[in-house]
Amino acid sequence: MFRKDQFHKGLWSQGGACSLLRHEVDQPPLKIVEGVHECGVCGQFQHVPHLKPGHVLTCARCGETLARRCRTSEIGGPLVFCLASLALYIVLLVSPLMTLNIFGRENMVSLMSGPAELARQGFGVIAILVALASIVMPGIVLVCMALILYGASRTVMPMWVRPLLTWYEKLRPWSMIEVYVIGVLVAYTKLVDLALVTLQPGVFLLGGLMVMMAAMDSTFDAEMIWKHRSVTRRKGLGLYKAEGRRMPPEKHMLSCHACSLTFVARGPVDNDADMGDCPRCGQILRRRKRNSFQAALSFLVAAFIFYIPANLLPVMAFIKMGHGHPSTIISGVIQLWEADLFFLALLVLFASITVPVLKVFLLALMIGCEYRGRTSEKSLKRLTGLYKVVVFIGRWSMIDVFMISILAAVVRFGFMASVTAELGVVFFATVVVLTIFAADLYDPRRMWDAAGYNQEVLVPSRQDAGADVTELQDMEPEKA
Repeated sequence: MFRKDQFHKGLWSQGGACSLLRHEVDQPPLKIVEGVHECGVCGQFQHVPHLKPGHVLTCARCGETLARRCRTSEIGGPLVFCLASLALYIVLLVSPLMTLNIFGRENMVSLMSGPAELARQGFGVIAILVALASIVMPGIVLVCMALILYGASRTVMPMWVRPLLTWYEKLRPWSMIEVYVIGVLVAYTKLVDLALVTLQPGVFLLGGLMVMMAAMDSTFDAEMIWKHRSVTRRKGLGLYKAEGRRMPPEKHMLSCHACSLTFVARGPVDNDADMGDCPRCGQILRRRKRNSFQAALSFLVAAFIFYIPANLLPVMAFIKMGHGHPSTIISGVIQLWEADLFFLALLVLFASITVPVLKVFLLALMIGCEYRGRTSEKSLKRLTGLYKVVVFIGRWSMIDVFMISILAAVVRFGFMASVTAELGVVFFATVVVLTIFAADLYDPRRMWDAAGYNQEVLVPSRQDAGADVTELQDMEPEKA
């Protein structure tokens, strides 16, 4: 049997979401702080007022969105788009995307054809990655969302909703339908000069699924789901009502990485200390992501090493009538440009060449600023904004991987014409995955910590009225 800390660390870097294998542990002396929210990128704790529908609350220091209220129904809005997405997804699994006709010979490609062909060519790992990002993960996140909304609609929300909501937040970035759509578009532009290409209903279903899932995410408010049920009371866990009172010192406070519930401790909290399990979502409570500096740096160095062969080695080979040659990523961009497809050429150049370099450079810059520990607030604000850009653009580099899977699946005419994946696509896909992990593991709040912006500690004085100090020192549960 796993110990709790082993299971959490092994399941995910920030703690596992499944509570079935965890053992009960003594809860450290903490109190829940009501009306306060921590900015997830700069670490500043701020009072959160009641928000009306359509309002957005941003961090006063770095501009990060702290909370937003949608105008649509909390359950009904996302549920409609979720059910529509599920219907499109199920039909898409059995619908063809496009048909290629060369001298009367036809090949048809579907969502599952790409991974199957990559596996047949010996690229099993890449086939699994493409299948996960384009087939498996979209289905998982849609089922998770449907179950979450069903549980939240009940009078008493079931306990199993907690891990589902946590894992939805973790797995949603790996559902890359929108990136796959661009991959289909790039593949189509490469095929129109080769033969007769006919778009099938699957392409339109794919576009509809992309729109429905985007609408589902925009109307879903996870914070309102977390507030559905009351906080489980445990021994040593009380309430600290911050409204109308002095904010507790930053070093005494922490928030859950999963559900953002805020806590205050009697004394300063170490950044990597295990403060027990969150009573609301069951995650391990830590003030900062554990070993984020070392983990992000390791993935970043690995990504830089793999990036060199990813650009030097060919990623695919196109053979026509027995003639052809392998092509690299940059040669593919040149071919699009020479075909007067300037927008797609720039898009592929940005997603496949510029984005990986940009991610590695920016993350290295942030890690360097944390290591130095002397950075101005103005520079930290810029770096914080760039970190959000790195997280957003991370998965768009998968365009080339998806495009190659589609071309390999549809262009299979033997001597007449064929497309095969090459070793370069393995290195390139590895770079994409490593940089995504590096951005996810890095904790930008540590930059602000290193610069001394989140280090205030409670120091009692005679001039202090003593009310708030007493509340922090007396961490016994409040009586009903």
